Amino acid sequence: MKINVLLDLKNNLGEGPVWDIQQQRLYWIDSLDGRVFSCTERGTEIKSWDVRQKIGSMALCKDGNSAIVALEKGIYLLDFATGETNLLHSPESDKPHNRFNDGKVDRQGRFVVGSMDMQEETPSGALYRLDTDYSLHKIEQSIIVSNAPCWSPKGDTFYFADTWTGEIWKYDYDGLTGNISNRQTFCTVNTSSGGAADGATVDSEGYLWNALVYAGKVVRYSPTGEIDRIIEMPVKKVTSVAFGGENLDILYVTSMARPPLPRFPEDGQLRGSVFSIHNLGVTGIPEKRFGG
Repeated sequence: MKINVLLDLKNNLGEGPVWDIQQQRLYWIDSLDGRVFSCTERGTEIKSWDVRQKIGSMALCKDGNSAIVALEKGIYLLDFATGETNLLHSPESDKPHNRFNDGKVDRQGRFVVGSMDMQEETPSGALYRLDTDYSLHKIEQSIIVSNAPCWSPKGDTFYFADTWTGEIWKYDYDGLTGNISNRQTFCTVNTSSGGAADGATVDSEGYLWNALVYAGKVVRYSPTGEIDRIIEMPVKKVTSVAFGGENLDILYVTSMARPPLPRFPEDGQLRGSVFSIHNLGVTGIPEKRFGG
């Protein structure tokens, strides 16, 4: 195993990496700075788009020319050519202290995204599903910080974390409707030690990889929730993970340069970098584009 610094951009809050197999490019965001980034497998040909709001996550659309972006004030469509954003839904306009956070596309092309309380204290957030006809549906509620949405290889199990509960949950996922049911605890995270569950992905063997933010670790869990492997990272504030590269055998890890709240710790020189981990002996699953 080898950990490389792909790019040292000092992203204030690097998040949401996703590898697009069609373009062979990595996308990720800076949540606090309101930017979408893209680069090649080796960190070259960097592109960026300013969305002019805090951003929680993004998903490429099937045409490759646009993206769904979950911004502070709602869910928008970003046109890569013009940089313009057009509002699709603003379901929490009555909650000024909330913003959208982590989101990902399911195996059928729907975008599942959650919201959060920006003070990370109140369960005012919810989980939503944006269908390919652009209709929006609330599928979970009473969430403090939405994180880690991802699916088992077959797509019939949905994983999700409310970060400060100290648990990652799993649900039965209906691929036909996009509905979730039968919530169970998949694993527990010891938040008293300073770390908490952040972004996640699932590999081709059905194991879940989770960024343990503030603890500087990436943890691999077996399909039954046991810890299989722990990777110590060069920085404490790792935020999310995604498999990419030509063979889907590189694990990309984002991090933050500036904590979102004063109570969170500072970090070392490489804070805010995007890392690439090689020679793990496992591969990821191709991520779907949004089907709308």
